[in-house]
Amino acid sequence: MKTKRIYCSGPLFCAEEIGGMSAIANTLEQAGFTTFLPHRDGLEGYVMRFENVAMPSMMSGIRSRIDYAIFALDVYELLERCSAVVCNLNGRVPDEGMIVEAALAHAAGKPLVLFKDDARAPFGGYDNSMLTSLAQGKITRKIHDIPAALQQELRRKPEQVALASDLEKAVAYGKRISSIIERLPEKAGKKQWSEAVINEVINAALNES
Repeated sequence: MKTKRIYCSGPLFCAEEIGGMSAIANTLEQAGFTTFLPHRDGLEGYVMRFENVAMPSMMSGIRSRIDYAIFALDVYELLERCSAVVCNLNGRVPDEGMIVEAALAHAAGKPLVLFKDDARAPFGGYDNSMLTSLAQGKITRKIHDIPAALQQELRRKPEQVALASDLEKAVAYGKRISSIIERLPEKAGKKQWSEAVINEVINAALNES
């Protein structure tokens, strides 16, 4: 049986957050899943190295294109390539990008698991009902319980939901970016990419359309 690929969504902007997301991915991989972890497998790793420092001139000139490329690659993984989504709600408030990804997954009929082992929550110990209701209020509280919760959601027959045309275009663009990244040599790791390499990836994906 083909291994299920799982999208891991959540905060990734400091060492503690990256560690938490990596722990979720490791838990899933030990249970036999493969994972997509944005800071490891997406374009986020390239942009994150410029946090709190002045961006190089070439980078600032193409920032909007990079932002859309990040979005496109992630929605391709989220909506087409991955079988299900695990969302990490940990933090003083849930991560904004994770909220968008949870909503997209729900709207597309993707199996969705919400995880939280953090006591912080904004509404008397509860997170916003607009978020938690995406999973009918079910929150997995222990990291080692995520694979079982995921298996239960995967037993549901996935819904076939038509995407809006703009989202379909983003998914197609993300698919081309993914294909190009997979053809790059291993030594061209995202954290070491020059501005020229990231520009080449984006342009090549556009030219393949």
